[in-house]
Amino acid sequence: MEIEYCTQCRWLMRAAWTAQELLTTFPQELGEVALVPGAGGVFDIGLDGELLWSRKAEGGFAEIPLLKQMVRDRIAPDRKLGHSDRKPAGDAGHGM
Repeated sequence: MEIEYCTQCRWLMRAAWTAQELLTTFPQELGEVALVPGAGGVFDIGLDGELLWSRKAEGGFAEIPLLKQMVRDRIAPDRKLGHSDRKPAGDAGHGM
């Protein structure tokens, strides 16, 4: 797995935190998460040559639960993720 991050934007800490979250969730399944310095606002997350998330294409950063689901679906589809598997309840019934 690779996370390419923009050094000009100082996104190393975000990339490292994302890597930590993924390695903590998938300690056996992921052999490594490489942090790849880039430029021009890049923050791309790839797995085995497949682009999972591009900040530019998606218009923002991936939410960690969504990213974990995307990774899980590719490397451990039968694995439960606990709270990261839950879908937002929406606005219905929340006193609005």
